[in-house]
Amino acid sequence: MSSSTALLHSEWIKIRSMRATAGSLLAVLAATAGITALAGAAFGTSDAGTAGFDPLYGSFYGLNFGQIAAIAFGATAFSSEFHNGALRVSLAAVPRRGAFYAAKTAVVGGSTLAVGLLTGCATFYAGQTFLGRYALGLGDPAALRAVLGSAVYLTLMALLASGLAAVLRSGVAVLSILVPFILIVSFVLGDKATGVAAYLPDRAGQLVLHQHPDAPFGPWTGLAVTAGWAAVAVAAGWFAVRRRDA
Repeated sequence: MSSSTALLHSEWIKIRSMRATAGSLLAVLAATAGITALAGAAFGTSDAGTAGFDPLYGSFYGLNFGQIAAIAFGATAFSSEFHNGALRVSLAAVPRRGAFYAAKTAVVGGSTLAVGLLTGCATFYAGQTFLGRYALGLGDPAALRAVLGSAVYLTLMALLASGLAAVLRSGVAVLSILVPFILIVSFVLGDKATGVAAYLPDRAGQLVLHQHPDAPFGPWTGLAVTAGWAAVAVAAGWFAVRRRDA
């Protein structure tokens, strides 16, 4: 086993062995698909035919809750290093801080992407099951894009949280910032994604879930905007890990 593979494996073992972190990862699937199924069973086709009805976006209703689980996963996966001197132990085993940070980030991103792909498929079919004649298939325009895009979106949100956790050294602090930011700011701004609001990480990233996005840019560009937020957070975390004392 190469040193890189061993390093990735060790980071995966850390995540798998921490119940809160592993539970957050599983909650991404459970919350997203489960809440979507419950909402579909409760409301069915009651909104079908009304202005603004989007059978594709409605299938990913649970993603609003699943993204919180993804944020919690990214935050706890890294903040656990700052408990009881765990970071000193990790750096004693892997003195190269850049390699340690890259491996941690890669495992967080890869784990979320894998679960996100399963979540995207399960959520799409859970949502479409209750739409009757309005249901879409993966062959319909934008459906496959939404399934794949939802996985990428969840991954980017987890990486955003992970990078911030490396900077703030606290999962609680990250959750205290990101959860209200995503839930409250989006609620206050309403449904209109225009101006500066269109470039918020959740607003931009979720364009990929719409059948016909109404925004100043396309769905993949929206994901690129979210990727920019995540990249800044990851870069800031890398700088913090390299410069600060363990």
